[in-house]
Amino acid sequence: MPTHFSGSLTEIRTLDTFIKLTRCNNSLFARLAERNTLGDITPSQFAVLEALYHLGSLTQGEVSLKVLKSGSNITTVIDNLERAGLVQRVRDTKDRRVIHIHLTEAGVAKIEAVLPGHVAALVEEFRVLTAAEQETLGELCKKLGRADLLDGHKSVNQVELPSSQELEITNKI
Repeated sequence: MPTHFSGSLTEIRTLDTFIKLTRCNNSLFARLAERNTLGDITPSQFAVLEALYHLGSLTQGEVSLKVLKSGSNITTVIDNLERAGLVQRVRDTKDRRVIHIHLTEAGVAKIEAVLPGHVAALVEEFRVLTAAEQETLGELCKKLGRADLLDGHKSVNQVELPSSQELEITNKI
């Protein structure tokens, strides 16, 4: 459904595109939820487990940056994961202000059990797009998602990382 907003052509096109993007995202997440691909964990918990599984231990700030959640939200997510025995917080021995988040054996087992089915469901959902369309969509999403960086502005939630880790995380986003 196009917007009923009356503004400039640029405003109408932008709002219409935003509505389509939001509805697409909501629809995809709803279909994945119907399939129960994540089992008893939330999408945010899955994102944290997946990041730790593929990148190794991270600080809470690094996790927040990777999964694009606010610091307060990520604290709650990690609290719940820790309560479930899936992650462990470990204070840095050199700087006690820094807390590293590690996957536990149970956390590794959980992500290894959930990830293949979730990926298979995503592949099935994306089958409506050709490989080229998926590549184009990925590039457009990446461009829009990094618009603040392209304009030379830092995101409000952006956390400073050591350069080697920053490069590794940025390349995987």
